[in-house]
Amino acid sequence: MDITQFSMEEILDPTNIIEGKRYEFILDVEIDEEDELYHEAGIEIRVLIGEKDEEPFILNYFIMEKAEGEYLDFALEDDELEEILTFCKEEIAKA
Repeated sequence: MDITQFSMEEILDPTNIIEGKRYEFILDVEIDEEDELYHEAGIEIRVLIGEKDEEPFILNYFIMEKAEGEYLDFALEDDELEEILTFCKEEIAKA
């Protein structure tokens, strides 16, 4: 899995109910044709990141098929989640 493009947005909480910061990442990923996640139109992963005590963590993620915008019912493997978290941490540090 290769991240080819991304967008990042901080999710603001005007009520201050949520402790820490929240970010939404939209990741365009390139998947190997042999992988069960592969779709010809491509895959997009929406990742919600929480940050508490300056340590980011994955709150949730959603995998979408780009052509139809349909959510796919797949779970990412631990190494894929770690790769995504590492990428997100690096981008948050740059912001």
